[in-house]
Amino acid sequence: MLQQAGTATTDGLVKDTTTQAFVKDVIEESKRQPVLVDFWAPWCGPCKQLGPVLEKAVRAAKGKVKLVKMNIDEHPAIPGQMGIQSIPAVIAFVNGQPADGFMGALPEGQVVAFLERLTKERIGGESKDLLKAADAALADGDAAGAAEMYAQLLAEDNSNVQALGGLVRCYVETGALEQAKQTLAMVPESKRNDAAVAAARAALELAEQAKSVGPVTELEQKVAANPGDHQARFDLALALNSKGRRADALEHLISIVKRDRKWNDDGARKQLIQFFDAWGPTDEATIEGRRRLSSILFA
Repeated sequence: MLQQAGTATTDGLVKDTTTQAFVKDVIEESKRQPVLVDFWAPWCGPCKQLGPVLEKAVRAAKGKVKLVKMNIDEHPAIPGQMGIQSIPAVIAFVNGQPADGFMGALPEGQVVAFLERLTKERIGGESKDLLKAADAALADGDAAGAAEMYAQLLAEDNSNVQALGGLVRCYVETGALEQAKQTLAMVPESKRNDAAVAAARAALELAEQAKSVGPVTELEQKVAANPGDHQARFDLALALNSKGRRADALEHLISIVKRDRKWNDDGARKQLIQFFDAWGPTDEATIEGRRRLSSILFA
């Protein structure tokens, strides 16, 4: 997990400093690359919010900038000399001199933008590109390749919920449902409703439901013998979805909604919504399904 304010790390990018070590840790070090100084205190709530955000952004910069933390309660001399009157305050040193800074607990996007101005380089672009490539690989059916890329992203940042959600979906695609559950359990409570996590959870639930509905061929025979057997058609949709046949699964659930919207307490429509969550908002089947469902419900 990300370090909290006031703790040093072993990767050399983040450390605590003292009044005595300030010249070495900040002034001298800033002649090699920019150094951010985070002036904070244990009693400062916004400092605790900003600390992990700063550390994440600095690590994403991959050595282009370092972060040094100074507890102003324990070391008041330097912040006093610099006129620091409220915290959190972040001052960037370049070539031994203060060059830029900001006050308050900025959101991650603004912190990254600050670092990009400071280093004149894109921050975190590699991760965004890798995430995009992993998503594309999963969409193309290469779950193993996608899983490797998601794992690489998580090695760099184990709180990356997009990568966690993607890895869960990879496990679902390969039938490793227990591993999918374990990975899903790693998502922090505060991120449980993130879109990527919700999609992964829906995919896992669908996979577990599909295990109990029987073979596709048998279900197709049931529906052919009795087109009004909504339960068989419903089960067939689940089975087809588990085989990646989204358009066919969609067709059967839409058929139930058309024939009897109230069947099984609106079960077909609710199942469609779960499909859409699992497939994602930009999937062609989701777009088509939402269009067709709306045309029925609001006809």
